[in-house]
Amino acid sequence: MYIREMNKAEKRVLVGMSGGIDSTATCLMLQEQGYEVIGLTMWVWGEEPLEARQLAQNMGIEHYVADEREAFREVIVRNFIDEYRQGRTPNPCVMCNPLFKFRILTEWADKLNCRYIATGHYTRLEEQNRKIYIVAGDDDKKDQSYFLWRLGQDVLRRCLFPLGTYTKMQVRDYLRDKGYAPKAEEGESMEVCFIKGDYRDFLREHSPEIDNEVGPGWFVNSEGVKLGEHKGFPYYTIGQRKGLEIALGKPAYVLKINPQKNTVMLGDAEQLKAEYMLAEQDNLIDEGEVFGSGELTVRIRYRSKPIPCSVKRLEDGRLLVHFETEASAIAPGQSAVFYIGKRVVGGSFIASQRGIGMYI
Repeated sequence: MYIREMNKAEKRVLVGMSGGIDSTATCLMLQEQGYEVIGLTMWVWGEEPLEARQLAQNMGIEHYVADEREAFREVIVRNFIDEYRQGRTPNPCVMCNPLFKFRILTEWADKLNCRYIATGHYTRLEEQNRKIYIVAGDDDKKDQSYFLWRLGQDVLRRCLFPLGTYTKMQVRDYLRDKGYAPKAEEGESMEVCFIKGDYRDFLREHSPEIDNEVGPGWFVNSEGVKLGEHKGFPYYTIGQRKGLEIALGKPAYVLKINPQKNTVMLGDAEQLKAEYMLAEQDNLIDEGEVFGSGELTVRIRYRSKPIPCSVKRLEDGRLLVHFETEASAIAPGQSAVFYIGKRVVGGSFIASQRGIGMYI
């Protein structure tokens, strides 16, 4: 485990405070460990986050609110919409962490003279060969290491993740013991903080021009034969089965999306499988480990099982990933995160899968 030794002057930490279970527990744990805790709440969506301010008062800590609503819309929400308009399946948390959340935390930490930043992510850190690695949290169901692969070494060296060795149930018990029973009983937060329901409804509300600019298109099979009409390619994702509203007499899945032709390829579950994929825009902590390890695994979406794989770099700079066992529902735009054991050794964005015909 990565353990820092520090004097009292260095024990000043800025905590990203949402007002939820995890950030509240993070503040309390760090206080117990002797840190001088300051809370920062990023107001990115919806109503002003008054609950976090009240919690900070209860804990006796300084608290600030950063009104980042406009920037969040321009950077994170715009990217989310644009990705669907390109036929990709985005993960906004992967984009938000380096470009927004941890960047803002670091900037405010500098202004407030805080040596460290902390969040309520369920993940850990380890140091090997003078490099800091993200490590999966002890709670397999809550582990959030997948979302953090884009963070650089300069940021990781300032991070504290006190929840990494706890399960969610233990965190709830901890809050009860500390007198925060009502907080401990709260439900889970949404996976995408700015979407309450179906992402398709969000696209229609915040990018209504999609229906006019894209419009209906065709479902096709792997040979290019038209199967029926769809509502527009941005409303579909790779691997989707429900909500297709087409009767083919057998289960059908989205295999591929072609934005240029506004076509969506359908097929059976077997056709979703692939032995290879291409990935791009990588962040590899140690290329030797990624390209040379016989213990490498990859996760191709959050909570997916790690798949043994090998990786090599192509002449165009992209990564060619070979799965030792076939992977299914590989969605461009999602992240491919590489692990050795529980340690994150790098990540990349999925560009395409190999093995599906090019008829659409």
